[in-house]
Amino acid sequence: MNDDQKESLFLAIVQSQDVDMAVQLLSEINVDIYKLPSVGGFLGRKNATLLIRTLPETRDKVLELLKKSCQQRIEYIAIPLESASMPLPTPTPITVGGAIIFDLEIEHYEEL
Repeated sequence: MNDDQKESLFLAIVQSQDVDMAVQLLSEINVDIYKLPSVGGFLGRKNATLLIRTLPETRDKVLELLKKSCQQRIEYIAIPLESASMPLPTPTPITVGGAIIFDLEIEHYEEL
């Protein structure tokens, strides 16, 4: 494999609401996808880590499809007011969704 033909491995952390659409769209362009269940640290929500093997000619298409299928959205969580005499929860908007993508260049791999 020469330098201009190097494969990449995308690690994409995708919210559970978006993962089925992302996998479906990526399957249509015949890239290798491995789905691992995971949990977010901040909100403790379910998500999936997708391992996606890409070639140079499919790299931009993979990013485009992830952008299309993994949308950010606003949700509200209840946070109690500390200064209130009765701890009434206050809805606080947070941004969730989207995808976090790491692009790792594959220099060597072996199949055993």
